[in-house]
Amino acid sequence: MREHFELRRGDALGRIGALTVPRAGRTVETPALLPVINPNIRTVSPARLEAEFGADALITNAYIIRKTEDLRERALDQGLHDMLDFSGAVFTDSGSFQLAEYGEIDVTTREILEFQRAIGSDVATPVDVPTPPDAARETTETDLTTTEEALADAEAVDTGEMLVNAPIQGSTHLDLREDAARHADATALDVFPVGAVVPLMNDYRYADVVDVVAAAKRGLGADAPVHLFGAGHPMMFALAVAMGCDIFDSAAYAIYARDDRYLTVRGTNHLDDIAYFPCECPICAAHDPEEVRAADDDERERLVAEHNLHVSYGELRRVKNAIREGTLLELVETRARGHPAMVDGYRALLNHAERIERHDPASKGAFFYCSAESARRPEVRRHHDRIGRLDAPERLLLTEGNDPTGDRFDATWRLLPPFGPVPRALSETYPFTAELPERTGAAAREAAARGVAALVDANPTTDVTVAHDGWPAAARSLLPDSVTVEPLGARPDRDGR
Repeated sequence: MREHFELRRGDALGRIGALTVPRAGRTVETPALLPVINPNIRTVSPARLEAEFGADALITNAYIIRKTEDLRERALDQGLHDMLDFSGAVFTDSGSFQLAEYGEIDVTTREILEFQRAIGSDVATPVDVPTPPDAARETTETDLTTTEEALADAEAVDTGEMLVNAPIQGSTHLDLREDAARHADATALDVFPVGAVVPLMNDYRYADVVDVVAAAKRGLGADAPVHLFGAGHPMMFALAVAMGCDIFDSAAYAIYARDDRYLTVRGTNHLDDIAYFPCECPICAAHDPEEVRAADDDERERLVAEHNLHVSYGELRRVKNAIREGTLLELVETRARGHPAMVDGYRALLNHAERIERHDPASKGAFFYCSAESARRPEVRRHHDRIGRLDAPERLLLTEGNDPTGDRFDATWRLLPPFGPVPRALSETYPFTAELPERTGAAAREAAARGVAALVDANPTTDVTVAHDGWPAAARSLLPDSVTVEPLGARPDRDGR
């Protein structure tokens, strides 16, 4: 049991937690965003991040500080917190990014961890090997051996109260990611970053990101705080949190600002293409696009960076609120509509509905059916898995209408797409109080038919009649042969089929 990480609320695989950072004397609420601070370039000062944006943690690069003489001397003399003018938790990277970019670095795990401790880092990182996506399996296995040695070296270093990351690598080989996570979980280290996913995100391979994270989560215990290295775009925060990620770091707010790129929860816009700011943050409320474009380079970069931070922190607050309300998957689905690659990511997330269902709260506010993907949500799967526990009578009518039971049946249950059979006694309980569109479509009806099949499989002696409202042939074909199928009157199909 990791005493430094407490889980407080959850929805899907997302959770609100508390990461105790002993050396900083802070408890950082998760999901948490760590703005990346380049020790040489500060578009927004750490003091302003703390005072104006509410940042209680950030991340900087210990390798760059160590390599730069004046920064090294200042950090050793003053300590990171005074050097950066920041009182929150300071995470530090080890140079692994530079290793991935340039092929080598001149520091060992022991040396960089001892340096991170000496300069006052609160959460440190060993020198792991970030293996890029689609690398050969042999290369990935060799890199993982090196990373495992780095984790062993990290355990052997006296780090005092400083927490230490145990990065999880493995490229896009999902079994290797799972094995790497299991190995990291067995160490005495503290936080578990999933690494080398930035190239996937840069190529909009969000479905692959989901599968990589899911593989890592399978190898980790439920109490392991997970850091998704390099995930700094607000459009994917909801999806990443629903996967079970707790910590993000963002260099995007500053890097994008240098190129006049304006972040939104639906994607990225170039400042030149914006006629009206679609945002209510202080920057957008006080300026129009023409004013920002007319500013000098430094001022324009600062204004865009601050907007990017506002939208990022705002989205993180929105995600936390959705966890508390039990509407995280609705938020994920809303965000997925912003980009086709995000739809792929959402669909990949629902491929893991079985695992999500084991952690998803059984009771929430309301289930919103928003698209065909909603038919694959964990709540639907849970109902189908548990439907066999229901005590079905000898003669049962499942109906989408309000037909009375009459003498032909012992009981009438609701036929509720996408769930399927719902006893009247459960009709007012979650998720059967679902908000459904008038036209639910084929996916919901096919899911309901699978629910009927699950009920029949668990109650083979029950005589089941289904009274449907214009179901298409694809949905009716999923009903068992033993089921009597009757349309509700002669009403035309509301979906045009």
